[in-house]
Amino acid sequence: MSLIKLGVVALDCPDPQALADFYAKVLGWQVTGGDDEWVEVAGPDGRALAFQRVADYRPPQWPGQDVPQQLHLDFDVASADIDEAERTVVALGAKLVQHDEGVRDFRVYLDPVGHPFCLCRK
Repeated sequence: MSLIKLGVVALDCPDPQALADFYAKVLGWQVTGGDDEWVEVAGPDGRALAFQRVADYRPPQWPGQDVPQQLHLDFDVASADIDEAERTVVALGAKLVQHDEGVRDFRVYLDPVGHPFCLCRK
C-alpha cells in the first residue's frame, strides 16, 4: 500500500460555489463546504472534487490547444442510460460538443465554465 493517496482533484473556475453545485447535481454528491475561494463536493468512498477561484479565468478551448484543457473528467454511464444522462447534464448547464455518432463509446461536453468532460458508455 502506498504512503500517498489521492485526496482531491481541483478545477480552476471563476465561481467555485456555482461549479460545485453543477457537479454535485450531476453526480448526486454533496457540497461539503468551502468559502469564496475553494468549495468541495464529496461522494462515496471518500471521493471528492474541489473548485478553486482563479482571477481572470480563461476556459480551455476544446478541441483546440490555444488554451489547453490540461485535464478532463470521465463519468461512467450505463449504455442504456446515456440519453437520459445527457438530458440531465445539458439541463444543468453543460454543452454537448461531440456526439458519439453511434461509433464511439463516449460523448464530450463542456461544463458551465468550459471544462471538457465525457459521459462514457459502460
